Amino acid sequence: MKTAAAPKQLTVAPDINLHEAQVSDAAALYQLIDSGRLYLREWLPFIDFSQSASDTELYLRSVTAPGNLQDKVYIIRYQEQVAGIIGYKTIDRVNCKLEIGYWLGESFQGKAIMVRSCQALIKHAFEYMRMNRIQIKVGVGNTKSSRIPQRLGFQLEGIERAGEWLRGQFIDLEVYSLLKQEWLEQKPTSGPGGNDRA
Repeated sequence: MKTAAAPKQLTVAPDINLHEAQVSDAAALYQLIDSGRLYLREWLPFIDFSQSASDTELYLRSVTAPGNLQDKVYIIRYQEQVAGIIGYKTIDRVNCKLEIGYWLGESFQGKAIMVRSCQALIKHAFEYMRMNRIQIKVGVGNTKSSRIPQRLGFQLEGIERAGEWLRGQFIDLEVYSLLKQEWLEQKPTSGPGGNDRA
């Protein structure tokens, strides 16, 4: 089977759509960041550096640049509203592995949006991109976010000590992974509710 590229758009559910991030998304994305700044900055290091829509535009330009082959970022839309971001990080095609990163605005919590969005990217990565390993990292103590890989059948491999700089200090990260064979053997669970954030 030929390896496929990451998709430009994915319909997760009738009310959830993922589309490849574009520079034109900067204004709406920054509005979501700015309106939920206090909530988001608890676990997201980039929030304090996002002080204007131009900062968000610079980020989108970096991840959508033609030479960037390691990242694929998607805007999550829930009922046509920008709800957050999800994407493939550090795509390693030689070793058939990648990482999934995500965050969701506060008002969109509790709708299983992120669990369902992760399921869609996991399915595509294993079935079409021929990945063998998917990893998710979560700050130790971020229980709302750690529930996502746990619900999706990921295994906690261990702790990456001082893995991320957050609000003036290094924090440890939980490292979760899912292998293709494990994914084939167990159907990932999703369900209504669930307060998911990263």
